[in-house]
Amino acid sequence: MELPVLNTSGEDTGKKAQLNDQIFGIEPNDHAIYLDVKHYMAANRRGTHKAKERGEITGSTRKIKRQKGTGTARAGSIKNPIYRGGGRTFGPRPRDYDFKLNRKVRKLARRSALSYKMKDQAVKVVESFDLEQPKTRNFVEIREKLGVGDQKLLMVLDKPNQNLYRSARNIPDVRMVPVDQLNTYDILNAKALVLFEGSLETIEKHLSA
Repeated sequence: MELPVLNTSGEDTGKKAQLNDQIFGIEPNDHAIYLDVKHYMAANRRGTHKAKERGEITGSTRKIKRQKGTGTARAGSIKNPIYRGGGRTFGPRPRDYDFKLNRKVRKLARRSALSYKMKDQAVKVVESFDLEQPKTRNFVEIREKLGVGDQKLLMVLDKPNQNLYRSARNIPDVRMVPVDQLNTYDILNAKALVLFEGSLETIEKHLSA
C-alpha cells in the first residue's frame, strides 16, 4: 500500500511511501497485543514496594502477659500482626514484574497495532525534518499543518533528535520515540501516528516476519 509523503507544511510532496502489507495490512491479533502491552507495563513497574513483617518491627521482645489464667488467648509478642503497630502478614516484598515474551509474539503485536492504525486511517508519513532550535511554538505550528493538532500524537523519528524532543516535551498529548523504541502500547495509546519517511526502512527491517 502507498501513502503520500507530506512536508512540514502538510502539503503533498509528490512522493509515495511504500508500506509493507505484511506489517501495515495484516489481520490484527488481539491476544498478541494484550500480551505485549502487559509485558511493557510490567517491565515499567518499579517493584520497590515493601511492608515490614514481625521480625523487622522495632519493639519489645518481652512476653506481654502471662501464658495462662487471663481468660484470653496466649500472646508472646507486641509485634504480632494482630496488634496495632505489629508486623504485616504476607506483606508485599520487592520483586521484578517482568516476564519473558517471545520475540515473534512481540513483532506480531506491533504489526497488529500498526495495522489497526492503518485501518483507522490514522497514519501519516512526513519527510524527515529538524528544527534549527528547540521551540515549542514552531513544533505546534507543524503539528497543526499536518492536521493532527487536536489528536493524541505519536511521532516516530528515524533517529534521536534533541531539538524535536525538547520542542515537544511540554505538550502532554505528544510523544516522540526513535524508531528502534517503537512499541505496541505507544502505538495504541495514540490517536494519530506520524512516521518519518526515514523510519520506514527500519520498521520493515525490525518487524518483517
